[in-house]
Amino acid sequence: MNKKLKTTELDRLGIEQFKEREKYPIIVVLDSIRSLHNVGSVFRTADAFRIEKVILCGLTAQPPHKDIHKTALGATETVEWEYYENVEDAIQEVRSQGFLIAAAEQAEDTVLLQDIHKKSHSKMAFVFGNEVFGVNQNVVSNADIVVEIPQFGTKHSFNVSVSVGIVLWEAMRPLI
Repeated sequence: MNKKLKTTELDRLGIEQFKEREKYPIIVVLDSIRSLHNVGSVFRTADAFRIEKVILCGLTAQPPHKDIHKTALGATETVEWEYYENVEDAIQEVRSQGFLIAAAEQAEDTVLLQDIHKKSHSKMAFVFGNEVFGVNQNVVSNADIVVEIPQFGTKHSFNVSVSVGIVLWEAMRPLI
């Protein structure tokens, strides 16, 4: 019979150990995310996958904030993050560092998420947009690729924090 593990039995990294460990070359860019709980959830997922950083843009709230902390559970202390007022400036900077820009959106000529590895690059930045309007059209037009998560039900989209988790899992699979 399987026994559920206690938190103390999980052998997770401490904050200083986490900061010293090499990060996976993946960046998450959040553009104008309204929900602070979504932002916190993304930080928590970014910590779990030990990605390089999260970039917050536009009206996306920044830590410290109690509503971000509520879902991040301390991940804002471990995950490196930056803020840019303009998402295009953030993307330009990330691209100059050698990252492939992948907009997570439904658009023409998308790459389905399960096929991302055929187009992948050693360093990838995934851009996620506003909960209502999605990724800015200018970002979609200028992305290196547009990644679409396949869906089979009646809804047109996932919650943004769920999308981040799905995309990061698929991006991480060949790295782990």
